Amino acid sequence: MSQPADVRASTCYRHPDRVSYVLCQRCGRTICPECQTPAAVGVICPECMAQQRATAPKTKPAILTRMTGRGAPVITYTLIGICVLVYILQSLPGIGGTITQAIQYAGAYSYPTGTFGGVAFEPWRLLTTVFAHASILHIALNMYTLWVFGMLLEPLLGRARFLALFLISGFAGSVAVLLIASPVQPVVGASGAIFGMLGAFLVIQRRLGGNATQLFILVGINLVIGFIPSFGIAWQAHVGGLIAGVLVGLIYVETRTPARRRLQIPLLVVLCLILVALSLIHLFA
Repeated sequence: MSQPADVRASTCYRHPDRVSYVLCQRCGRTICPECQTPAAVGVICPECMAQQRATAPKTKPAILTRMTGRGAPVITYTLIGICVLVYILQSLPGIGGTITQAIQYAGAYSYPTGTFGGVAFEPWRLLTTVFAHASILHIALNMYTLWVFGMLLEPLLGRARFLALFLISGFAGSVAVLLIASPVQPVVGASGAIFGMLGAFLVIQRRLGGNATQLFILVGINLVIGFIPSFGIAWQAHVGGLIAGVLVGLIYVETRTPARRRLQIPLLVVLCLILVALSLIHLFA
C-alpha cells in the first residue's frame, strides 16, 4: 500500500522508513540524522557533501562533528545538564535558598527588586523557573521524560527548532500560571516545556498518519494527575505548555515545505509576542 504524499515528503530520501523534518540546505531533500552533515548553515545530505568535498580543498573535520557526531541530541543533553546544575546549586547550604528565590516564578513577577505600576517586575522568572526543581524525585521524573522525548524530537526537528519548542512551551506554561494560579504561589519545574514537547509530538504523529492513541492516553493521564490537589502540581503550567507545544508543532508541520519555509520564523515570533502580551496583562489588571 502506497504512503500518502505528506508521509513520503517527510521521510528521508535515502531511508524511506525514517521520518524527519530536516531538509538538506543545498538540494532541499529530507534527510534523517544518519544522513546529516553539519554545514556552515544547517545540514546537507551525503550527495551534496560529496560534491562539496570534490570541489573544495581538503580540510579537517568540523569540531562540532567530531565532538557530537551527526544528529546527536546535543540540545537535549545540554538542557538536562543545565537543570541538573541548577538543582545542585539549589541544594547548596547557605546559598541554595537564595538561588531558588532568584530564578523561580512566585506571584506576579515575584520578589520586588524593581516595580512596574506597583507590581514586582522580574520577567526573567517566567523562563528561568523552567530550570529549577523542588525535589530529587521532581527533577528525576522531568529529566527522564525530557531525555525520552528529546531523543525522538531533536533529530526529527533539528536542534534550533527543538530548542525553540522547549523554550516557548516553558514560557507559555509560566504565562498560564501567571494568569490562572494564585498570585503568591511559588512554581518551579520543566513540566510546562515537557508538555509542550508532548503536544508537538502528538501533532506531528497525527499529521503524518501515525498511531497517536498511546500518546493521547499518556497526555491525558498526566493532565488528570495534575488536578489532584494533594500532589501539589501546577496543572496550569501543564495546560499552557501543552497548548503552546501544539501550536508550535502545527507551525512546524505546515511550514516544512520549501515554499512555506520562510513563514516559519515569523509565525514563531508572532506566537512569542502573543505570549509576552498575555504576560503583561497581569501588570495592568
